[in-house]
Amino acid sequence: MEDEPMNVLFCASHPAHVHLFKNAIDQLRRDGHEVLVASREKDLTIDLLEAYELPHQPLWREGGSLMGHGVELVKYEVRLLRLARQFDPDVVVSRLNPAAAHVSSVLRCPNVVFDDDSEVAQLVGKLTNPFSDVICTPADFEVDLGSRQRRYDGFHELAYLHRDWFEPDPSVLSEFGIDVDEQYFVLRFVSWGAHHDVGQGGLSREMKRTIVSELAERGSVYITSEDPLPDEFEEYRLPIPPEHIHQLLYHADLYVGDSQTMATEAAVLGTPSVRSNTFAGGDDMSNFVTLEEEYDLLYSTGDEDRALELVRDLSTRTDIQEVWKQKRNKLLDDKIDVTQFMLDVIAEVGE
Repeated sequence: MEDEPMNVLFCASHPAHVHLFKNAIDQLRRDGHEVLVASREKDLTIDLLEAYELPHQPLWREGGSLMGHGVELVKYEVRLLRLARQFDPDVVVSRLNPAAAHVSSVLRCPNVVFDDDSEVAQLVGKLTNPFSDVICTPADFEVDLGSRQRRYDGFHELAYLHRDWFEPDPSVLSEFGIDVDEQYFVLRFVSWGAHHDVGQGGLSREMKRTIVSELAERGSVYITSEDPLPDEFEEYRLPIPPEHIHQLLYHADLYVGDSQTMATEAAVLGTPSVRSNTFAGGDDMSNFVTLEEEYDLLYSTGDEDRALELVRDLSTRTDIQEVWKQKRNKLLDDKIDVTQFMLDVIAEVGE
């Protein structure tokens, strides 16, 4: 972009937000714009921001209980308003984030939202989208958000896993003793403590044990967990820094877990993906439906016994990587570079 320099404030409260915005942030900085990230001390968010050398200011942390989470949200909104007044942004860019939308509205600063959640996180959507100026959603998003909605033919994960931004590099893994020619599997377990997770759940502890035990007989198992890793799974802890997780996913023979984001990441990378949680089913989010029904890259089920059947079948196939990489190529041929879309929207709104 060759226009006047802008101040662009990003909000990142989850590791997935860091991945989503990192390439746009780097490009904006290279183009001479000032960028700041309002961050949150959650999971690996701060670690990733530091690893990618992105300028950020931590504003809040996990609240523990639901009430504690609510208190932290109020504090966060006050701190974000104070930070925004100091930084004086021309644009605020966020995921579905009520505080970012409210602060932008108060400061009369445009807010660009990347929303692929409000199909299920309806309350947060109602607290965010009416105050936002541009709401960017995947093309198949099932909610009509009116004239401010911009649909794009892709997924959030294609902001960092599109072939223009992600290049497979097995040498990154070999530094940590991982041989991509040997069979291995990646598992992700989440905590189910987010506001939109109330009443939802994923794999039981017993099923996790069964899946780990069976996969360990066929190859190496690497587990990433949002909650502290139980002692019984400690030997399977990820041996790599979090910024290399997508290299690990790309070369894996199978991904299994109850995570939403990592299931999509694995599928977009052309790795067979089994997602098991109670969100899966008739009213599932559109991105999962598209990846499963149109591209056959991901399998979602709310029945963990069915998930185990899928794991057993996929983990014993010998042609799995070749077949799935071909499916990935078809997906990438059909979809756009979401980072470039993001930069175009920021430039337009910032003017």
